[in-house]
Amino acid sequence: MSLYRRTLAYFSPFLGQTLFATALSLGSIGLNLLKPWPFKYIIDGVLFPADADHAGAHAQIAHWFGAISPQRVVLILCGAMVLFHLLAGLLNLVTSLVFVRVGLSALLKLRTELYAYLQSLPLKFHDSRRSADSSFRVAYDSQAIQTIYNKGFTNIFQSGLTIVGTFVVMVRIDWKLAVVSLGIIPLMILTIRYYALRIRTESTTIQERESAVLTVAQEGLASVRMVHAFGREDWEVRQFHKSARQSLEANLQLTGTNMKSALVISTLMAFGTAAMYGLGSLHVLDATLSLGTLTVFTAYLQALYSPLEQLTYTAWALEGAAAGMQRCFEVLDREDDVKDAPDAVEITSTEGNIRFENVAFGYDDKRLILSGVNVDVRPGETVAFVGGTGAGKSTLLSLVPRFYDPNRGRVLLDGRDLKAITKKSLRNQISIVLQDTLLFSTTIRENIAYSRPGATEAEIIEAAKRAQAHDFIMALPDGYASQVGERGGHLSVGQRQRLGIARAFLKNAPILLLDEPTSALDPTTEAAIMETIKELMQGRTTIIITHRIATVHAIGKIVVIKNGGVVEQGLGPELVGCGGAYAELYHSANLR
Repeated sequence: MSLYRRTLAYFSPFLGQTLFATALSLGSIGLNLLKPWPFKYIIDGVLFPADADHAGAHAQIAHWFGAISPQRVVLILCGAMVLFHLLAGLLNLVTSLVFVRVGLSALLKLRTELYAYLQSLPLKFHDSRRSADSSFRVAYDSQAIQTIYNKGFTNIFQSGLTIVGTFVVMVRIDWKLAVVSLGIIPLMILTIRYYALRIRTESTTIQERESAVLTVAQEGLASVRMVHAFGREDWEVRQFHKSARQSLEANLQLTGTNMKSALVISTLMAFGTAAMYGLGSLHVLDATLSLGTLTVFTAYLQALYSPLEQLTYTAWALEGAAAGMQRCFEVLDREDDVKDAPDAVEITSTEGNIRFENVAFGYDDKRLILSGVNVDVRPGETVAFVGGTGAGKSTLLSLVPRFYDPNRGRVLLDGRDLKAITKKSLRNQISIVLQDTLLFSTTIRENIAYSRPGATEAEIIEAAKRAQAHDFIMALPDGYASQVGERGGHLSVGQRQRLGIARAFLKNAPILLLDEPTSALDPTTEAAIMETIKELMQGRTTIIITHRIATVHAIGKIVVIKNGGVVEQGLGPELVGCGGAYAELYHSANLR
């Protein structure tokens, strides 16, 4: 399916509104075709009634208005001009409002679909691209669909009908003049084709560079604390200026292309107009055409060239919009490589038995991060994955909620391959507490309830109490209605972590995943948080990732990951006695 046909498919739910607006548009076009005729009859039937060339018009005036004075006839015909203009304007107004509404509705549909699909795509997709670029596609590239509809479909339809209607009338008036007037069309078509590809290419460049500007600005402002700390304000400004200048140059290039193409088109239309004036004047001198008729023909020539010019600019606008739609479809065409199996089932509960069977994973097959991992986590058991930085611990943890799928091997829950369980129902059985708790720019209440939107106020407060967060929340001016600020900036690290734990308490899922939950905390806060986490772990299958060996030494089974593989498994004291990789980590931690 072509890009344009695929785009127009978004308007199928609004077919009724489109047909209604189309019918009104036909009436508007008809009234526009009538606009020149009152002035023709003023010239031929009133101003020059004695000329033989104008006898027909004079007779028509006499038939319509009888013995009414010429002055009153002029006033009536001038009133007809205003009436035609007013009625055409009203119809065009309603038509435009309907078309704009349809275009905006389709934009809403596309944006929602695009955002929803981005949310559903696996982390591997998001890891490989800038978040600002995805945001730009949702917020800005998607607007191309409105351009294609409002400046594409509607303009092509209205301009096409206007051209056909105008040409038919012009042929009936003087076919030779009509042919001369349309002689420039082949040259216009060649011009459009010549510039169309350049405009699409340059428009794509603009979209990419505008996306880069947004990325630089977003990253620089999001990291403004670090920018100030290192005194890098000037460098950040230079980076932004460089990116913005590249966007400026791309815009200038496209503007230059548009201006050159517009000059060619306007020159062609000037040739056509001059040819018509020349031949029309000869016809008037030969008495084969009246002055009033030439005036009407001139008006129709403008009515013909205006939509022709509009179609030219529409073609180039469509090429620019096609660049934006192509970027949207690039996302929508991206295959989800973490898909549910065709026969995937929904689960409502789980025992919590997690098994890694010969698991291998890498972002590409040439560079594996994990290889040959075999670990069995029994229901209700706590297992800690430890190892050096980059060993693959967090990656292994990410396989459980299916943020990624293994390249080889399987991850099973209660003996069933995770791929055979729908992602949504699987994740409903899992609570996650991360090293850096992600908070939204809203209230504390809404941030805690994010894990279970239907929770009651009492349940939210109970979860906060169990996470030892209730006291500091109530000390805030607005309590649970307090705003946390962007990314929780109004709260300390420890407070944010407690809210993350409160979320997990509220969700009350049978599986708990902890990814470096205390590594950013001072020892005192860490000890307090770990007491809370130990309560959270009770009765749940828990996997914890940490560099803090002391935190997990006596907490349960320990799995040592090194170079992407499992090198040791067992209880902490037993592994220390073996003198292997864990003993080395343990003694190294105690020497600090």
